[in-house]
Amino acid sequence: MAVKKKTTGKTASAKPAKKAAPAKKAAPAKKAPAAKKAASKKRAPNPAFMKAMKPSPALAKVVGDKGLPRTEVMKKLWAYIKKNKLQDEENKRNINADANLAAVFGGKKQVSMFEMTKLVNKHLS
Repeated sequence: MAVKKKTTGKTASAKPAKKAAPAKKAAPAKKAPAAKKAASKKRAPNPAFMKAMKPSPALAKVVGDKGLPRTEVMKKLWAYIKKNKLQDEENKRNINADANLAAVFGGKKQVSMFEMTKLVNKHLS
């Protein structure tokens, strides 16, 4: 006796099988000549940052009266702030002015570090 299989009503020929998509050729990798140059060449500092600036008499009390680039002025200013513990204890972004810095900050007792940069730049020529 043979057993009949139940069919679900769908036949194998109802949907044709999809053909495999043709494989795409990979584009050859291009080497960027600019990236190669940048890796071998050391980055040069911007000459505007390296220009010696003369500090005002008020700023000279803190950083000295020699002409210095802006970057060095800020380094010496931060060294002065840390040495004299002028950073606010609660909010480290604020700088408390002592007698020397009050003249640079325009009489303000406390300024933010971002405002400090703006105020110091007024004292450089």
